[in-house]
Amino acid sequence: MKIAKTNYCHFLLTIILLALNPVLSIRFPEVPKDDSNQPLQTAVFALGSFWRSEASFGCLNGIVRTTVGYAGGSKANPEYRNMADHAECVQVEYDPRVIGFRQLLEVFWASHDSRQVFGQGPDVGNQYRSIIFTSGTEESRLAAVSKEREQSKSKSSIVTTQIQQLDAFYPAEPEHQKFELKQNPFLLQLMGNLPEEELERSTLATKLNGYAAELCPSRIQKRIDAKINDIIKKGWPILREV
Repeated sequence: MKIAKTNYCHFLLTIILLALNPVLSIRFPEVPKDDSNQPLQTAVFALGSFWRSEASFGCLNGIVRTTVGYAGGSKANPEYRNMADHAECVQVEYDPRVIGFRQLLEVFWASHDSRQVFGQGPDVGNQYRSIIFTSGTEESRLAAVSKEREQSKSKSSIVTTQIQQLDAFYPAEPEHQKFELKQNPFLLQLMGNLPEEELERSTLATKLNGYAAELCPSRIQKRIDAKINDIIKKGWPILREV
């Protein structure tokens, strides 16, 4: 995040005051959008550690919210320390008028190594396997076509990604939600320190989670940088939208 040098002292003083006196940290709950007329759809993907996976989808236009969790296994009510045969995954709620399942698949393939066996990067284990979860025949068809296209890029190794009909999605524990954002207390402060339940449902938090991980497209990263610098310049530490 870029902070103009001329605003640094003002910014530092604001943060010190807020840290010393929590009462000064005025919180404005995010104004809920009227989604009653929005036909939201849901997609679920497994592509390695769900902390990073969630951030990969956060900045996309049309994404309303993301939730990390477990799917693909047989254990009822899995937990992080006891997920059995489930995979870590991310559930994406999106507006199909803005973004489609095909575009989500493009992000899925671009955000991990689908040819790595039994893990992703340094994360090794069955819980990090690559899966496209589908609901209905059309999503299954699109997933299969995209997998064939991915495989055609190179014949020297096999795409390990599985395609499965989604049986059940189990949300993960609160400490795993919006993980990248939670590593940046400054951004949480700018939002007004939302309680956990609001943070998990927040569209703004979803986008800032991608921003915190530096996974937004360059133009969006720059736009959010400018928004934050403007707030610091004005000395009003509440970020309502980006």
